[in-house]
Amino acid sequence: MKSNGLLNPEILQEVASAGHTQLIAIGDAGLPIPPNVKRIDVSVVPGLPSFAGVLQAVCGEMVVEAYTYAEEAHLANPEIIQAMKRMMPGIPGHTLSHEDFKILLQRANVVIRTGECSSYANVILTAGVNF
Repeated sequence: MKSNGLLNPEILQEVASAGHTQLIAIGDAGLPIPPNVKRIDVSVVPGLPSFAGVLQAVCGEMVVEAYTYAEEAHLANPEIIQAMKRMMPGIPGHTLSHEDFKILLQRANVVIRTGECSSYANVILTAGVNF
């Protein structure tokens, strides 16, 4: 057993096997996950685990080249945007309409579903390289 960092073996496997430019998404409890995309559901009850907590854990294990989120979050959930920027300083963030975000989600290797119940608490991480 690992002593710290990500402990979930399914999430660890997805992060470790992600190649450059592949996509890993983290979503709130209401994000519609395309049927062809693998789902890792870690939700327990509303709010647990939080989007920010899962994002922080994944970012601690993954080389993130860029991230994408719905532009609607700027008005509906600015706290989540600030949390993403704090956790991924210097990493470019891109916005799409929520509809286009859901289209891009179809290309994700996996969606990690959290218990987050705040609006637009979703992100698509683009895998980078460690060299």
